Amino acid sequence: MENMFRMVGHEDFASRRCIWVNGPVIVGAGPAGLATAACLREQNVPFVVLERAECVASLWQNRTYDRLKLHLPKQFCQLPKMPFPDDFPEYPTKRQFIQYLESYAKRFEISPEFNECVQSARFDETSGLWRVKTVSTTESSRNEVEYICRWLVVATGENAERVIPEIDGLNEFSGEVIHACDYKSGDKFAGKRVLVVGCGNSGMEVSLDLANHFAMPSMVVRSSVHVLPREIVGKSTFQLAVTMMKWLPLWLVDKLLLILAWFVLGNIEKYGLKRPEIGPMELKNEKGKTPVLDIGALEKIRSGQIKVVPGIKGFNGKQVELVNGDRLDVDSVVLATGYRSNVPSWLQESQFFSKNGFPKTPFPNSWKGKSGLYAVGFTRRGLSGASADAVRIAQDIGSVWKLETKQPRKRSTACHRRCISQQF
Repeated sequence: MENMFRMVGHEDFASRRCIWVNGPVIVGAGPAGLATAACLREQNVPFVVLERAECVASLWQNRTYDRLKLHLPKQFCQLPKMPFPDDFPEYPTKRQFIQYLESYAKRFEISPEFNECVQSARFDETSGLWRVKTVSTTESSRNEVEYICRWLVVATGENAERVIPEIDGLNEFSGEVIHACDYKSGDKFAGKRVLVVGCGNSGMEVSLDLANHFAMPSMVVRSSVHVLPREIVGKSTFQLAVTMMKWLPLWLVDKLLLILAWFVLGNIEKYGLKRPEIGPMELKNEKGKTPVLDIGALEKIRSGQIKVVPGIKGFNGKQVELVNGDRLDVDSVVLATGYRSNVPSWLQESQFFSKNGFPKTPFPNSWKGKSGLYAVGFTRRGLSGASADAVRIAQDIGSVWKLETKQPRKRSTACHRRCISQQF
């Protein structure tokens, strides 16, 4: 087979229809994909990173609001082999985190193939290889490329696509409707009545930002939600929970967290925020539902600057009818209704991934499938979970790579080869 290929340079890489990759193809250049690539680099394994957008961490760069900061202390969010700069605050800003990721890619010589949207990926039983088809669209041309590889790393993450709920009358709503991923700032909403649909971390922060910009937000709380203070007596609540879980059973950790939250926040149920029957950490472990870490929204709710309302029955013109029969006049709607995986739309595989786009095997064994298939960033455990997966994947691929190539340790760059024959 070696005679079938010739080396091609980076400058004519995108023009080739069929490309052999010496090493894994990583789909996605977000934090999970970058972490995997960096760990593979340390293992001297070549790779190719495919990214549908024009930059690394496109979700952070293009689909987040301006006021966003990391919700957890930076030590829980750093990627493998490179900590955050010492001068970064404990909770880095959006801009600082993007800067960190761009520096991370530069340090580990990660150069993704941008604007490469994966259309399909399937394992060819005959050849024992993965065939990954992409479409690259530029202003002047549309190129279709097929990558042939032995290993496929799915790093498109839990939040690849926005979720737009079906709400009666929403399509006929005469005001502006946007998803939270398109919300940047409350500047243009000053003086307007804005309905925020969703009460997770995004919904709370968007509502807070709207209130700070003199809008009149109403936040829809359809179901129960855990709200915890971001810090307790100056210490990160998340860090406190992690520490307690090393020594105490989960049920006791949850009980202590809720007692501490009551002392700091008081009784939040009187404001329309009903807590789930399951504790916050147990709920996170079982269903991946993250508790809201309050950074000021609760104070605005107490003062009436953020109004909490129940679920929506439907829209009529610029009015929304709630399930309790109340009607509100609304100028704009922000859908803080979350995201979902897009894996089922392109990965032709059903043994490892389920229909919801997450691995069927639960954490901590959700990173490895069969036939050279891997998943990174699907643990519902944030950046720390993605980093742990990246290390395992690189070690697993690296052990096979070193055994088969028996190369001395040295830095390696990705190797691309043109496939003359289209048939395997």
